[in-house]
Amino acid sequence: MSDIPTNFALRDVRILAIEQYGAGPWGSLQLAELGAEVIKIEDPATGGDVGRYVPPFQAGADSLFFETFNGGKKSVALDLRSEAGRERFHSLVAHADAVFSNLRGDVPAKLGIRYADLAPVNPRIVCCALTGFGLSGPRASSGALDYVIQGLAGWMAVTGEPDAPPTRAGLSLVDFCGGYVAALALLAGVWRARRDGIGCDCDVSLLETALSLLTYLGTWAATAGYVPPRRPYSAHPSLVPFQNFETADGWIVVACPKDQLWERLCRALEREDLLAEPRYATLAGRSDHREEVVGEVAKTLRNRPTAEWLVTFERAGVPAGPINDITAALDDIQVKARGGLDEYEHDVLGLVRRVRSPLRLSGPTRPAARAPRLGEHTKELLDHASDAGG
Repeated sequence: MSDIPTNFALRDVRILAIEQYGAGPWGSLQLAELGAEVIKIEDPATGGDVGRYVPPFQAGADSLFFETFNGGKKSVALDLRSEAGRERFHSLVAHADAVFSNLRGDVPAKLGIRYADLAPVNPRIVCCALTGFGLSGPRASSGALDYVIQGLAGWMAVTGEPDAPPTRAGLSLVDFCGGYVAALALLAGVWRARRDGIGCDCDVSLLETALSLLTYLGTWAATAGYVPPRRPYSAHPSLVPFQNFETADGWIVVACPKDQLWERLCRALEREDLLAEPRYATLAGRSDHREEVVGEVAKTLRNRPTAEWLVTFERAGVPAGPINDITAALDDIQVKARGGLDEYEHDVLGLVRRVRSPLRLSGPTRPAARAPRLGEHTKELLDHASDAGG
């Protein structure tokens, strides 16, 4: 790991990642961005991580999708189902901190990558499994995809317009949040292993991640049997006004989660009549009279263009923002000021530009780097493991 700068937070952490597609690679990418050495274990017989072949912008085993999730990692080609492959894998495990995987819940046992399987090789190893449904239970052996979990966990039932079909979130948030949760669990396991000398299993599921993200909706439903209806214009289930509004030339998001912000909004709209209405004075009152409040605010906002309202709200201290497309979001002045994008040259894909990690510790950041070729580091790492006596 000598190529990892000494000031990086995780420079002395080595992770073997049996991962593919989005959720797993996204989780291990966060660790790589903080300096961990992440070694992808890829099956050469299947062409490695399926993310290599996701269109569009894909050529052979290179794709912008794969670059997004795997920059700066290493790749070792091994067939873990063969005896020789397992032996070589164990030589890496002997000098690793964690084995991370995102597979079906029954596969870690079949591949022998649970703590019970690997503790004889390395008693400090942390085995983190990110699966659809967990390592136990009636659905453990079932495959799971983000969209399926969004439906199962109730997300689609609370997303979209009231009369529209059930709607998924626009991004694969179950996968990506699962990756974050798994990365956090893995780090907790590594910390404990270094303190106590004993590794463990980390059992993280996409379903439980998605359920946890129901947060207060889950508490309302479990405690009081209450599930809020879907609201027009992406409105908040209880706070008013807190939603999208149409302007003279587009759309804007306005949020008033406090009475003080409601007062600021009324003055910015030059609608002191709304401020004087006692029925609207509190969060509960505005929620009880949602249609009236929203109707009055919407009527006023349609009179001026988005840009003018944004200036007005900025001066008044009212939380608001434009509804951008992705290109406009990446071009935002705040994104530019904080260096939100990085770039590097790829010999097949050309200039690759991607969003930087949000995990920013003080000090130098890791330079942008391409994703590894399939098996690119096999000889280097296995030879080193053999020399180290693994």
